[in-house]
Amino acid sequence: MRSTFAEIDIRNLLFNYIGIKRKVGKSKVMAVVKADAYGHGMIECVKAFETLGDKKPAYYAVALLEEAIELRKARITKQPILCFAPLTKAELDEYIRYKVIPTITDFDQLKFIEKHGSAKKFPVHINIDTGMGRVGIKFTQAVELISRLANIRNVVIDGVYTHFATSDEKDKTFAELQLNRFLDILNELKELNINYGSAHAANSGAILDIPESYLDMVRSGISLYGYYPSTETSESIKLKPVMSIVSKVSTASIIKKGDSVSYGRKFIAGEKTKIVSVAVGYADGIRRGLTNRMMGIIRDKKYRQVGNVTMDRIMFDVNDDNIKIGDKIILIGKSKNQETTAMDWCKILNTIPYEITCGIGKRVPRIYKY
Repeated sequence: MRSTFAEIDIRNLLFNYIGIKRKVGKSKVMAVVKADAYGHGMIECVKAFETLGDKKPAYYAVALLEEAIELRKARITKQPILCFAPLTKAELDEYIRYKVIPTITDFDQLKFIEKHGSAKKFPVHINIDTGMGRVGIKFTQAVELISRLANIRNVVIDGVYTHFATSDEKDKTFAELQLNRFLDILNELKELNINYGSAHAANSGAILDIPESYLDMVRSGISLYGYYPSTETSESIKLKPVMSIVSKVSTASIIKKGDSVSYGRKFIAGEKTKIVSVAVGYADGIRRGLTNRMMGIIRDKKYRQVGNVTMDRIMFDVNDDNIKIGDKIILIGKSKNQETTAMDWCKILNTIPYEITCGIGKRVPRIYKY
């Protein structure tokens, strides 16, 4: 097996989920497992959730129909699966066949749904754009669309949802505006005696900071995997990172003062030192922007990465310490007294933890720790 691997701590995954479930009280939890569970391995993570019996997530959510089909083929057959992608005519039969819940986002979808000859009713959710400006029926048109949808004989409205644009920011003004728009729609639907199923709006940022948005169900994504969505949210739920990136020292050599390391000579030794290399690089998700800035932990001590990150290999300056080929190095994770996290990379790269974990490539094996 390759010396570099991602260790996925299932105990931490379930710890995070239980903490979220406790936080939201009576609201149901939808576990968002799209993008291969944010790089953690969708099938294994869902199978772990399935061990929780009556405490397991009420729904799973994916971004693409093929992700949902993958879950069904892995014998995840009982729990509802919502697909966030807008429903297309070409995929409708597959949604029905695999019992996947599609998302309705515009009036054109109603036309081919009405013409479909499904003998049984199939569930749908409606995505309402209250200000995200990405996808969904505009909030000003939502009641009209849902009213028409409610009259289509082969459809049952299982849920309605919206998505916050700024719930992970300190200023919640716009998120509160979105929530109020959504609540107004729910109230209008109630006045029309339209059963809209489960209403859900809260993502990870809102779960942490906007309890009035919990409604019937919440959608937990990055928080499941142990990270707060930004540095501006509270930490009202204790979270434990689920992914660690671990490798071994591959080579070691002594360089003298003035010698350089890697492409472009971005590191030049100020004195005689030992350079070790590790067989992982930007093809695996170690971004070039981390060059000369990231840290690795060897024998419970932090060392700086030096020289341009390359496709398959990175280097560390270990001074004159007794570091040997085969020694374990932690790129994300913790030792007895040291820790380096995806958030540390985020601060260097000016990005979010979602991008870090999703970016760890497929050629990095996932090893599951139970």
